[in-house]
Amino acid sequence: MKNQFLATALTVSSFLAIGQTERAVESKITNATVFLNKAQVTREVKTKLEPGKTTLLVRGLTAQLDPESIQVSGKGNFIILGISHQQNYLSEFNLPKGLRAQKDSVEQLQKQVLLEQSQKEILNKEEQMLLSNQKIGGTTQNLTVAELKAMADFYRSRLGDIVTSRMKQDDKIKKLNERIVKLNNQINTQNELYNRNTSEIVVSISADVATTADLEVNYVVANAGWYPVYDLRAINAKSPVQLSYKANVFQSTGEEWKNVKLKLSTANPNQSGLKPELSSWYLDFYQPIVYGLEMRKSRGAVSKSAPMMAKEDMAIMAAPVAEAESIADYVSTIQTTLNTEFDISLPYTVLSAVKPILVDIRNYEMKSDYTYSVAPKLDNDAFLLARATGWEEFNLLPGEANIFFEGTFVGKSFIDPNNTKDTLSVSLGRDKRIVVKRDKLKDLTSRNFIGSSKKESYAYEISLRNTKLENIKIIVEDQIPVSQNTQIEVALQDAGGAKYNSVTGKLLWKLELKPNEVRKITYKFEVKYPKDKQINGL
Repeated sequence: MKNQFLATALTVSSFLAIGQTERAVESKITNATVFLNKAQVTREVKTKLEPGKTTLLVRGLTAQLDPESIQVSGKGNFIILGISHQQNYLSEFNLPKGLRAQKDSVEQLQKQVLLEQSQKEILNKEEQMLLSNQKIGGTTQNLTVAELKAMADFYRSRLGDIVTSRMKQDDKIKKLNERIVKLNNQINTQNELYNRNTSEIVVSISADVATTADLEVNYVVANAGWYPVYDLRAINAKSPVQLSYKANVFQSTGEEWKNVKLKLSTANPNQSGLKPELSSWYLDFYQPIVYGLEMRKSRGAVSKSAPMMAKEDMAIMAAPVAEAESIADYVSTIQTTLNTEFDISLPYTVLSAVKPILVDIRNYEMKSDYTYSVAPKLDNDAFLLARATGWEEFNLLPGEANIFFEGTFVGKSFIDPNNTKDTLSVSLGRDKRIVVKRDKLKDLTSRNFIGSSKKESYAYEISLRNTKLENIKIIVEDQIPVSQNTQIEVALQDAGGAKYNSVTGKLLWKLELKPNEVRKITYKFEVKYPKDKQINGL
């Protein structure tokens, strides 16, 4: 009876062992949706299932993935019973070929250093042996002059060779060590990314019969994201401004995104999607806190980040035709309910690294009006401005912009769509062919005393000359002071045809100058204040 029970137990154990297995499966990253902060990674798993319950281990994943974001779906005749996540502190990421080659190079160079140091030690030993055997012949043996000369020549020649060889060894060792330091510096920039532990997703599956399973695993990772950067190009002062919308994509998860379908999203998972709720605002008389007691104030509950909303009503816009093909020609813009996505149809590779990579998103043309602007009180040079319209359609984000005019880099600017009005104004640089001067007219400048008050009158003349061979539009800016004290009175006597802002004190002229035309504008103002006072800033 005892033997029969033991046999039954072994049979049941064997059946369970056969019916439920655990094994690691290979996975491949196929898609990556990169948000402004964080990214959602999609992996593909293809495997065969035996009848019964099977536990699949998707290994080699970053330890920084969010366990709550894991989603697993599949196609096939099986049932997904459960999903879990666990850290694997015994396994590290496989080093990429480039990093592995650099480490191998360091090892080879270190071996060469040891070899050169050994050769140097041999030379030192030989030198010590020669110096310790300087007695020629014996104490009773007399040597001829020729023999003494031959031995002296030998010592001189050999010791000289030793010194020369040792200097060469030192030079080789120095260069090898310099190369090792450079390689180690290069390795250290990436080494930290791959010397981390990995994690794995455990998927429990049940199948009635042997079948093939195609699984899709999705999860969100930290240390990834993108930020915009723009190129603004103007071919000349008559053509539209070309806007190149680019993205600096970064990820330092330790995983390699090789030939994946990349999608950039303007969503930010770090920002909560829940509407804030106002709690009651109570007033009461101040009560002193008694020593030793704590008064706790109730506060509104802090909600966790809400999951992203599903995509709805997606409208795909065709990429514009460009003069030369770039990755931007293979990007579609998708407008979701709340965000914008840029879908790149070509496979892309984003390696795990500290520095981001630059990805072209879209190229646009903006209708532009070119005008000059000058503020001669600050600078006599006129600046060419491109005033572009229609930028609101491009879903721009705040970012740095590189400005190019006539094929030359002009400088950097910053585009902030939240503060920009209908017109996007971009400075394209100085034009020395617009000659501007600002002079104080001494004949019209005076200082008088009227009773207990002092009155000072000022007059300025701004002259402009267009030495170009074409008509230009120019905006001239100047100002008069603004009083911040009731005892100081500022009065504009003559605006010279300018548009005057009494709040800021600014004067604005919009002029058109023909080729070689000279225009002069004059404005006057006076300041009245008590004669026993002194004014700062006048």
